[in-house]
Amino acid sequence: MADDLLSQLKTMTTVVADTGDLEAIRRFEPTDATTNPSLILQAAQQEARRARLAEIARHATDIDDALDAVAVEIGSEVSALIPGYVSTEVSARLSFDTDATLARARSLIERYARHGVGPERILIKVAATWEGIRAARILEREGIHTNLTLLFSFAQARACADAGVTLVSPFVGRILDWHKANEPDADFSGDNDPGVKSVKRIYEHFKGHGYDTIVMGASFRNAGEIIALAGCDRLTISPKLLEELSDTHGRLARRLTALDAETAAPEPQDEAEFRWEMNEDAMATEKLAEGIRKFMADQRKLEALLGELRKS
Repeated sequence: MADDLLSQLKTMTTVVADTGDLEAIRRFEPTDATTNPSLILQAAQQEARRARLAEIARHATDIDDALDAVAVEIGSEVSALIPGYVSTEVSARLSFDTDATLARARSLIERYARHGVGPERILIKVAATWEGIRAARILEREGIHTNLTLLFSFAQARACADAGVTLVSPFVGRILDWHKANEPDADFSGDNDPGVKSVKRIYEHFKGHGYDTIVMGASFRNAGEIIALAGCDRLTISPKLLEELSDTHGRLARRLTALDAETAAPEPQDEAEFRWEMNEDAMATEKLAEGIRKFMADQRKLEALLGELRKS
């Protein structure tokens, strides 16, 4: 058996590429791939894509149409390189609008179908707001799989599991960022990392209560966080950290193990309980809002790029 850490990780965790870079996907051979507005922007800025993007932009009915067409085109290219899911995000602008999220998600699935990619291959990414989780509940019942992103709190995780979402993406690195900024003298190394602790708590809760929702750690700042979560259902990893794991040799120990469910699931949260728990969690409230703003900032840059190409 290969002794590099990436090969060992693949034996216990489904590895997901956190990129739209086709060459990186070919090199590291992940099972799944995730995209978001920031990653789509990076892919769209590649010179080799300019002519095709200009064609898409000119034929689109409006900028929203162009945005989704670009996301689905890149997602379809990615789907041809991997055996598993491709995650494609609903506009962050719709994070607090359940009905608009539903309409956009259904439209993305229809676009993928026109590219020959079935709904079983797609995860629709939605921000884990109360409105986004409500939309995900409905989509799952329609057979559309969802990935609830920008997840920073146990309250969000519980609500997602109650809704029956396919997958949640707790953000490890951004949780660490907040705690380091607010507690600069604290030791957050190894198992003290608050982002690692958050994923472990969610994983143990889901497995202990028999939820089917997949836990996928995301937003890693260093390889140590990944090593500390070896055995998690899925981990979505940037090309830089995939390369580091591939180049590092040694024994990788499984850190998370799914046990049989021991107790029945607790009563689902209602909206008031969810909002109160989020209000009590300053980190989760701040990072969720910040994450939505950051995704929108990159989406606006992509909108501007496509707007220029429409005129070219």
